Parts: sequence; C-alpha cells; structure tokens
Amino acid sequence: MGIGVDIAFIPRFEGKEALARKILSVAELDQYLHHPLPSQFLAGRFAAKEAFIKAYNTLPYPELASIEIILQDHGQPFIAFAGQVYPLSIAHDGEYAIAFVVI
Repeated sequence: MGIGVDIAFIPRFEGKEALARKILSVAELDQYLHHPLPSQFLAGRFAAKEAFIKAYNTLPYPELASIEIILQDHGQPFIAFAGQVYPLSIAHDGEYAIAFVVI
C-alpha cells in the first residue's frame, strides 16, 4: 500500500495553458479550457497527479498526462492509470489545492 499527498499554490497556475497542455490528458484539457476557474482546476489536477506518483512509488515516474482524473456520476474523483482505478480526494481552500491518494 502507498499513500501520497501533495499541496499546490493556486496562483502559481494562473495563465499556465502550456503547462496544462503538457500534464493533462485530452479529456482533462478540454475540461480545463472550459472551466470557470482554470487555475484552481489545474492546481487540483497537478496536486492529484503528484500525490499519485508519491503513492505509486515506481521509477521511472509516469508521464503526468498518462495519469487521468475521472469523476464518477456523483462527482467523486478517481485516478485512472494503466487500466486501474485508485481512490482520490482533492480539496481547495483559499489559495491552495490539496490531494490525497491511497493505493
């Protein structure tokens, strides 16, 4: 079992469309481009992917775009990677986004 957590400073992700194109999957990028708070969205996804890498604990690290955050019908986020699905929690408060993953 692995546990990963990461925190991101949301203002750091303002105007970072180039970064979004590098680290988001195609579906996530579409969500980002249409999101009312794109920097908040990107910071949460970044924190989630970094938390997953910490929990997954393998070298070489996977490309961030290959790690996809998907939402169930009721909005619960999950990590989808290499044909597996992993539980995820993402929270936003003020200028920070935090993510927690358990494998």
